Amino acid sequence: MLEPYYMKDAVEAGCDEAGRGCLAGPVYAAAVILAPGYANPGLNDSKQLSEKRRYQLRTEIERDAVAWAVGVVDNVEIDRINILRASILAMHRALDALQVRPTHIIVDGNRWQPYRTRQDAEPVPATTIVKGDGKYLSIAAASILAKTYRDDYMRTIHLEYPQYGWDSNKGYPSRSHREAVRVFGATKYHRMTFNLLGSAQLEFDFGE
Repeated sequence: MLEPYYMKDAVEAGCDEAGRGCLAGPVYAAAVILAPGYANPGLNDSKQLSEKRRYQLRTEIERDAVAWAVGVVDNVEIDRINILRASILAMHRALDALQVRPTHIIVDGNRWQPYRTRQDAEPVPATTIVKGDGKYLSIAAASILAKTYRDDYMRTIHLEYPQYGWDSNKGYPSRSHREAVRVFGATKYHRMTFNLLGSAQLEFDFGE
């Protein structure tokens, strides 16, 4: 059973991202605020759940959450600012979109940049938690939303470029994905600062 909160009596938002290690597509993040007494024994780190169960839980999270939102940073911006900054920016965008302002933030991982509700405000207190998506309900909920909404997007762009298999690999560096890049070149959705071909990178001539 995951913990309901990190800081008692706070309006606490859990944040997580999906797609950080992908070769193509955006990074997605979510922020979720749950009621203090909320319990859902099915909630867990999205990586520990089947695809079917993730989508079932997404419906439950969206129904039950005090507030939830998703933020996105596309591959062009990832290339410009790097994936770590892009992941944090996606979480900031999710927090910006919340209908309820958090008084504390818990973040999966060990890196963070101060988040302010407005430019001249003090940063909202935040705590980073390694493997937090397996420890706290709100982070687990955020991991599920980020993962499922990103998967939905990758299935959509798969229709445009079916040869890369994004409906199954979701943009991650599978052998078949890298082979498709070698054969067909890179697309407008690929992260051009990433090592698209692995050890064969230097032999690759990027396409349009």
